[in-house]
Amino acid sequence: MFEKILIANRGEIACRVARTCKRLGIAVVAVYSDADANAPHVRMADEAVRIGPPPVKDSYLSMDAVIAAAKQTGARAIHPGYGLLSEKEAFCRAVNDAGIVFIGPRPEALDAFGDKIKAREVAKRVGVSPPPGTDGPIAADDVEFATREAERIGLPILVKAAGGGGGIGMQIVEDLGKLPRALTACSDRGKSAFGDARVYLERYMRAPKHIEVQILADTHGNVVALGERECSVQRRHQKIVEESPSPAPFFQGEAGEAKRKDLFEQAKRIVQSVGYVGAGTVEFVASGDGEIFFLEVNARLQVEHCVTEMVWGIDLVEQQIRVAAGERLAPEVLAAEGRGHSIEARVYAEDPAKKFAPQPGRIAKLVWAPAGGDLRIETGVEEGSEVTPFYDPMIAKVVASGRSRAEAIARLDEALALTTLELVGPAGQAATNLPFLRQVLASEAFVGGRYDTLFAEALAKEKR
Repeated sequence: MFEKILIANRGEIACRVARTCKRLGIAVVAVYSDADANAPHVRMADEAVRIGPPPVKDSYLSMDAVIAAAKQTGARAIHPGYGLLSEKEAFCRAVNDAGIVFIGPRPEALDAFGDKIKAREVAKRVGVSPPPGTDGPIAADDVEFATREAERIGLPILVKAAGGGGGIGMQIVEDLGKLPRALTACSDRGKSAFGDARVYLERYMRAPKHIEVQILADTHGNVVALGERECSVQRRHQKIVEESPSPAPFFQGEAGEAKRKDLFEQAKRIVQSVGYVGAGTVEFVASGDGEIFFLEVNARLQVEHCVTEMVWGIDLVEQQIRVAAGERLAPEVLAAEGRGHSIEARVYAEDPAKKFAPQPGRIAKLVWAPAGGDLRIETGVEEGSEVTPFYDPMIAKVVASGRSRAEAIARLDEALALTTLELVGPAGQAATNLPFLRQVLASEAFVGGRYDTLFAEALAKEKR
């Protein structure tokens, strides 16, 4: 086990990783930008190193600064959290070259899955089908070729950035006349966010459901699938409510259970084919009748990993650390079974009435429902914290569990009802999505499990 770990991240995930490290008796090193000098994740750490000014490109994305901080403090391993540098093959290699352990997949796996086009090929090689799409990247200015491919695939289509993830650089096209603009927009977004301007086309399924499988793999060939998560409550292709297990009708009954197990085996085959190590998520898209296709692999810890932990009773961060230290997955992990249900709501400084526009400001008042047992509050802010325009405006994740889905929904709604959150922006009181989250939980579509990835934006429009 490592004596000291540097956490190359900020906010909620840095605090969450730090808690597990401290429970395991591991010293924690934090890194911070000038905007985060007094942030909770900095105060939680045993040591903290400034790595630059507020913009992420000058601080949290500076590989040299992060590695220098690890060397300076004697940290023998780096946990990248999620986002930022977590899926950067170049960072993983640089960490390894510096004689430091990267707590995550090997560079080869990051290379295979960091590019969505390569990931499609990996899946196809092991007999798992992605949605119909292009076999390679398309130049954003090659409208003639893109149009022919779109006609072959069939409308509607998704234009997708080849690099990165998190729903960034994606647009639905239902009219070929709008394809040129979508190609340019997605290419520009991909270049800005991931340094990769390539795009490709993929068939878009109407009323799709987003299903993902949590996997863990060690360096000794053991791979386990720890259930699935339903992540179909989204805005701008990014998740705001996740749950496990999925309530989708096609997972019900004996046939549904067989479908679920087959999905787990598909996920395991995909990651085993590249010698994957650590925690990861294999993402799928499903039609309303249960036709399921491979989407991508997020080769890191997911934001929504907490719902899996609540159902399976396994600390995924601890397992990441143990696997990185060369340990085998324990028998109790390999034989674990999920119990009950868990739902996570992401609380954001954003206004659903204004197309979920971010709302920077100061948190003037913040009181959470009492956590413990069936309720977790995962946050990296506190009363008085600033939600700045430099970073993602997520304030917290509120995660509830119960013996049944209905019980988990009721517990989560109660926790949100007991939360007091006041945000003050430059023009006065600013909005959060807290009331909207309760509207989601109360809606007939959500309660009945009959929701898809278009549901949240339609509900927000209805409530305006």
